[in-house]
Amino acid sequence: MRKIKVLIVEDSLVFRELLVKTLNLDPVIEVVAVANDPYEARDLIITYEPDVMTLDVELPRMNGIEFLRKLMPQYPIPTVVISAVNEKVFEALSAGAVEFVNKPSGLNASQLSEFMQNELVTKIKIASTVDVSNLKRPRSDIAQNLKNLSNSNMIIAIGASTGGTEAIFEVVKQFDVDIPGVVIVQHMPPGFTEMYADRLNRQCRVHVKEAKTGDIITRGTVLIAPGNAHLKLVKINGIYQVECRTGYTVNGHCPSIDVLFESVAKVAGRNAIGVILTGMGADGAKGLLEMRKAGASTIGQDENSSVVYGMPKEAYLLGAVEYQLNINQIAKKIYNLLK
Repeated sequence: MRKIKVLIVEDSLVFRELLVKTLNLDPVIEVVAVANDPYEARDLIITYEPDVMTLDVELPRMNGIEFLRKLMPQYPIPTVVISAVNEKVFEALSAGAVEFVNKPSGLNASQLSEFMQNELVTKIKIASTVDVSNLKRPRSDIAQNLKNLSNSNMIIAIGASTGGTEAIFEVVKQFDVDIPGVVIVQHMPPGFTEMYADRLNRQCRVHVKEAKTGDIITRGTVLIAPGNAHLKLVKINGIYQVECRTGYTVNGHCPSIDVLFESVAKVAGRNAIGVILTGMGADGAKGLLEMRKAGASTIGQDENSSVVYGMPKEAYLLGAVEYQLNINQIAKKIYNLLK
């Protein structure tokens, strides 16, 4: 089996050596080169042609985000960003990175090794499957004239994973304040979901916030599941609300898209629209099928516009997807279904 060739771009010598040592333990990964800054990385990319690059955001001479913006149009390479908990990770994803991990701190040697061997290695393997050279970026124009008298009893539920931060933005930025309440699960570590919600809130016309138990579903509001809690739809005294619960994982995730979709199927039935976007694995596929069986309209992102056509494909193969669409068509379809 051909190994995944990895280039590490990291200015900390200690952390860089730890990355090399840990990643090389995996039988399908080979670290072919390391770089201290983007200028070194550029030359090494040409020389070694790596399959995946891991990239720190804070680097000497040029930060990782600026490097990605310059690099991707000329030499697209699947990139996993290693970042502390801050908003810069979303700028990196917008610039072309396909995955990210939270840069660990305060962990002992065994915990750090476990993090790298599990989370980081998994993200690198996912990134290696993404063909960024052929990926057609969705249009950035905002759909116009979508407003209509939407049914206030409706719920819109969206699930996404790898590539989802940008895909969700492409959909939500087209929503106007007339949109029925929206609930979203994006696979993301704790600490990042609140920042992601705040970022969307500044960029979109609707109100976006990280969900908490008891939040009422209202028109023009988007609730995003916390990074360490399942998000469920409940109905109390005839009013849609959300419930957030930490703990167990479902399909390896907390929050899980299946948990959200299954609750929407049970509580809202036909008064719902389910949307499954780009992501690795099958989380959300069974839940979307339950929504469709309950009478909801269901949408799946198509392969051409998905960063990873995993979850939408699994949902499609199960018969859960009623409409398969390019990312830039989804918001318009949602509004059409609400008429």
